[in-house]
Amino acid sequence: MASPKTSLRTPLARVRGLGAAKTGTGHFIALRTLAVALVPLGLWFLWAVIAHAGAPYAEVAAFLAHPVNAGLMLLFVVTTLWHFRLGFEEVILDYVTHDGLKVAALLANTFFTAILAVASIFAILKLAL
Repeated sequence: MASPKTSLRTPLARVRGLGAAKTGTGHFIALRTLAVALVPLGLWFLWAVIAHAGAPYAEVAAFLAHPVNAGLMLLFVVTTLWHFRLGFEEVILDYVTHDGLKVAALLANTFFTAILAVASIFAILKLAL
């Protein structure tokens, strides 16, 4: 039998095992994809906030009533909350050791982000429509 130093497996074959848990690659890719998507969305959001700082409510409502701006705001909010949920889930799975607390924290994380998402989507759609 070959020793670990003289393995006949290629580096790609060794990586395909996905680590000790045999899962997690999809989670990793989702977090990185969301982070990349948040770069342009975050820049757009920053521009929107700076451009409308101190503006009256009617002006901001008119800005968000435009379909492109409403769509970008929806994408920004959903992407941010999804990224937050996945990232915080990673922290919970890594650092909460008690199984009961882990399940409770994961449920709280999911419900919290779902409530924020529904409230945010409702507010944006109310302004847009």
